Amino acid sequence: MTLHDNEIQVDEALVRTLLREQRPHWADLPISPAGAGTDNTMYRLGEHLLVRLPRTPDNAQAVRKEQTWLPRLAPHLPCRIPEPVHSGTPSAAFPLAWSVYHWIDGDEAGPESVTDWSAFGADLASVVRSLHTAPLMGATREGELSWYRGGGLRACERWIGECFDACRTLQGLDLDLARLRDLWQSALALPEPSGPHVWLHGDLKPTNLLVQQGKLHAVIDFGALSVGLPDAEHSTLWDFPPAARQAYRDALGLDDMTWLRARAWAIAVGVSGVSYYWDTYPAFVRECLARLRSILAAADESAAGSRAT
Repeated sequence: MTLHDNEIQVDEALVRTLLREQRPHWADLPISPAGAGTDNTMYRLGEHLLVRLPRTPDNAQAVRKEQTWLPRLAPHLPCRIPEPVHSGTPSAAFPLAWSVYHWIDGDEAGPESVTDWSAFGADLASVVRSLHTAPLMGATREGELSWYRGGGLRACERWIGECFDACRTLQGLDLDLARLRDLWQSALALPEPSGPHVWLHGDLKPTNLLVQQGKLHAVIDFGALSVGLPDAEHSTLWDFPPAARQAYRDALGLDDMTWLRARAWAIAVGVSGVSYYWDTYPAFVRECLARLRSILAAADESAAGSRAT
């Protein structure tokens, strides 16, 4: 499945070639597909390892970022995160940096894996608090650590407006775009956030949260790791049931303006995902649509409650 114009194709044979070149003692282990996201393709290697290869040259920067910072951040977090065990170097077979990690057992966060959504929301808030208070260790918001989600909404105004316009042209899209655009634009009128820069995961959606025995066990995929302002970090909460969302917000004590900016980030990521991946990645589009419909449902419920009082 090709998602990007500059994507580099990979398969199991390529993975074995890379291992023979750089880690021959692993080259005869079983290799099997372990999923793919918008930025990386993964293969399980034996029982205890995971190979992760970036789809494009831009994504290779994220690989090097994880190799550098995850070992330093791990001691500050209350859950498991990926542990790099080999930093793959570019070669004739594959021209980008790649990684091998320890395999982490667990199921994606969802109704079949999470037993208590309120507890899950509180546990996720604990992880976020720990990440946001971890020392920066000399890291600053520049280069590969300056991803757009750590900045202000207004910097994305033109781009997201174009994404809304593109969504309006999609045949078969059943979504209240006008209402979503109103919510987005109302957030643009809010004061820009302020405060110290912190570490940001950048994409705490259910597929990046692993559950064991009903509870949050690990956070994976730090490809969007950056330093910046934290509003967008909370945007994935609309991927979860209301009980998790409320427990998370209560645990972190998020004020109304922070919450509204986080919701706007959720709209931005959802609308841009729908417009970009509509024809290429239906599963990801479904994720984005579920998030946007959750936002609309919560907004309607809030409006109904306001009218009732």
